[in-house]
Amino acid sequence: MRSSQTIELKRAPALAALEHVTPGMRLGLGTGSTAKLFVDALGEKVKAGLDVVCVPTSLATEQQARALGIPLTTLDDTPALDLTVDGADEIDPALRLVKGGGGALLREKIVAGASARMIVIADESKRVDVLGRFPLPIEVVRFGAAATALRIERAAEHFGMEGPVRMRMRQTGDGPLLTDGGNLVYDGQFGEIPDPDAFGEALNAIPGVVEHGLFLGMANLALIGTPGGVEEMTR
Repeated sequence: MRSSQTIELKRAPALAALEHVTPGMRLGLGTGSTAKLFVDALGEKVKAGLDVVCVPTSLATEQQARALGIPLTTLDDTPALDLTVDGADEIDPALRLVKGGGGALLREKIVAGASARMIVIADESKRVDVLGRFPLPIEVVRFGAAATALRIERAAEHFGMEGPVRMRMRQTGDGPLLTDGGNLVYDGQFGEIPDPDAFGEALNAIPGVVEHGLFLGMANLALIGTPGGVEEMTR
């Protein structure tokens, strides 16, 4: 598929999500290529007079929103949000997600958890029958990271998953990628995850794991861009 077509399949759900935004809303702004299109469109609405206040999920989104003149707040000042709009790396039929391809999974999950609703926007390539085609991002503190990675591998083996767990490196090749919180990201190349809920609990129990990219029971609506238009998935 040509890049221009891919962009249009992302832009359509981003614009559709904007229809769920009403004046006075407190919004969470996601991170990633599709979320970026939503923030761009929101900036146009704000410029035209839309009154909203937003919490970004990453420094990159914060910089984008500020450049567009979108009013920003923090979860300390505004701890309860009405809606978060964010992308996803995978979406299964139960609206369970894999997120974190951009390395912002911790802040994305905190912001989504503070929101009354979460809308996911994505192109149709993100739909899967079973989670696990995309590597699972897992945020890990730097102290004892190798030991934590070993515990992650053992937890995966317990669920019949034996793919490698690899530290994510910077694209520039000059060391490991660090999140906005200063942590490492390991990508678990497990293949299909047969029980995401149980595996998520197992990861939460590992000391050193800050957060994982399984977003379970958080999304209320997914807007999927397809050649035939935007399709809705609900939980």
